[in-house]
Amino acid sequence: MSKGNGNVVSVKILPNDSTSSPHGKLADAEVLFEAGAGPLAGLRLIGFAIWERRDGGRNVTFPARVYSVNGERRSFALLRPINGDAGTQDTMRDLILDAYSRLEAN
Repeated sequence: MSKGNGNVVSVKILPNDSTSSPHGKLADAEVLFEAGAGPLAGLRLIGFAIWERRDGGRNVTFPARVYSVNGERRSFALLRPINGDAGTQDTMRDLILDAYSRLEAN
């Protein structure tokens, strides 16, 4: 588990132990909202996944809902930046990757 800035959120990593999971999927992650998180306190946000890239790097996917339009599968991101700046998600991505790195080190 990894604490975020101000101890408002923590990250719980659920390592991929199953051989039935997709190739490259390392773990699932949950973001837990601690006591100082206001109305989100005591809740968890699920649906994050950590993936191994082909180049050896790592990526985090965010919770999304899959839907179909004219037979084409699309996804709708459930966690979005308020101002439309996709860079704001980098803090959450880094927090999750840091928690996974610490789990690996142990």
